[in-house]
Amino acid sequence: MKLSEGVEAAIHCAAALVGVDDGATLPAAALAEQFGLSSSYLLKHLNALVAAGICESVPGPAGGYRLARAAEEISLLDIMLAVEGPQPAFRCGEIRQRGPNKLPASAYVKPCGINFAMLRAERAYRAALAAERLSDIVTEFLTEADPRSVAASCAFVARHQRPQKSFSTKR
Repeated sequence: MKLSEGVEAAIHCAAALVGVDDGATLPAAALAEQFGLSSSYLLKHLNALVAAGICESVPGPAGGYRLARAAEEISLLDIMLAVEGPQPAFRCGEIRQRGPNKLPASAYVKPCGINFAMLRAERAYRAALAAERLSDIVTEFLTEADPRSVAASCAFVARHQRPQKSFSTKR
């Protein structure tokens, strides 16, 4: 299964937002810079995270993005579904019913075994993503990554975050 680069970008952005002080935000341009992405490309995915209730968007020149709920409450499945949508990756087109040797519809009363197997695998994959919490990924990064990488990431967030005068956070 191949997921779009947008899923990776969205997970990295959400992980970066974990480090933002309560009430502060990070601008989309800073997130795009941090990950070497175009702002317009990243905005599409940030807006998907907002629509899914994972992030909040604060408008205005001092605005930006922050998590809408605690990192413990956000799974990788939440982020993947926000970016890719809820439809399964495998979509059976019933090609077994096409071609020069196709049979009448009555020959295909049982569901396609390939579709069944693929959807079973997808359920397992989604269950595994649902078990992965954003908070665990960030904690693992902070404790196990190269200290230079941790320091650079934390410094970037600290340098680019924007305190807000008033806020209502759900974290």
